[in-house]
Amino acid sequence: MSGQHSPRHEHEHGHGQHRHGDHAHQHTADAGPRLLWALLLTLCFAAVEAVTGFWSGSLALLGDAGHMVTDSASLALAAFAAWLAQRPPTQRHTYGYGRVETLAALVNVLFMVVVVVGISVVAVSRILEPVAVKGEAVTVVAALGLILNIAVAWLLMHGEQTMNTRGALLHVLGDLLGSIAALVSGAVVMWTGWMTADPLLSLLICTLMLASSLRLLREVLQALMEGVPASLSTEQVALVLAGIPGVASVHDLHIWTLSSRRVALSAHLVVESIDQWPTVLAGSRHALAEQGIMHVTLQPEPLSAPVRWLPATAKPQQPDGAQS
Repeated sequence: MSGQHSPRHEHEHGHGQHRHGDHAHQHTADAGPRLLWALLLTLCFAAVEAVTGFWSGSLALLGDAGHMVTDSASLALAAFAAWLAQRPPTQRHTYGYGRVETLAALVNVLFMVVVVVGISVVAVSRILEPVAVKGEAVTVVAALGLILNIAVAWLLMHGEQTMNTRGALLHVLGDLLGSIAALVSGAVVMWTGWMTADPLLSLLICTLMLASSLRLLREVLQALMEGVPASLSTEQVALVLAGIPGVASVHDLHIWTLSSRRVALSAHLVVESIDQWPTVLAGSRHALAEQGIMHVTLQPEPLSAPVRWLPATAKPQQPDGAQS
């Protein structure tokens, strides 16, 4: 029994996945256009900040532009994942294409780290040898960037809240803080002439970039190692399954990340009566769905006394009191 799936179980499992697929399609259909608009607005203004940063000599503005470029990559990734999630699984990719998102996120993290290192090196050199900065230009462009980031955050907050859009929103909020830092830098230089404020605040922006990079890297490595998502506890999920009426025990429980929006689970459930399996299966799937686990494979096993295997030459053991 432990090596085969019940045909009845396979039928129920397949229908549950179809319904979830329809629901996910509705979410991604709404998320895609919003993410694309957010991407275009962010990328265009990053170009404006980069040009102004070079012209004004502001490292803080260049740092914020770099931050926005990396976040544009994250938005592009989210938009691409929203489109890719609508493609059905194939014979060669039976789980679909969600893992592409994880691989692209890894590239994005590495790119962010390179940007952070580059800006930090220049910032330290400018602290040692300050460079003239056009504070007025920095202040104006940073203020416009702050307004843009508020608009993009509003755009993402008022759509379907998938994991992609929530992740993109976190990056945009980081951009918003970067714009505030650049705005403060421009204002300090404009009003006080203290040029060191610019590289100091650019280091603050780098710290924000590095923090978001490390968080993303942890999630990417967890997914690539097929680890349990940080939002879930294996022990808690096991207790949820064991609490389903009719379930005697749970073993061979595995939880892993397929993509940022999909978590998979497989487990063996020892049931008090195999006739209860349809009810146990429905209750288990409902309880797991409340935990955010939609891709579920459950194997029923009957509750019975353990079998004691003996050598082929030995006689079977008789129950107590039995006659040969």
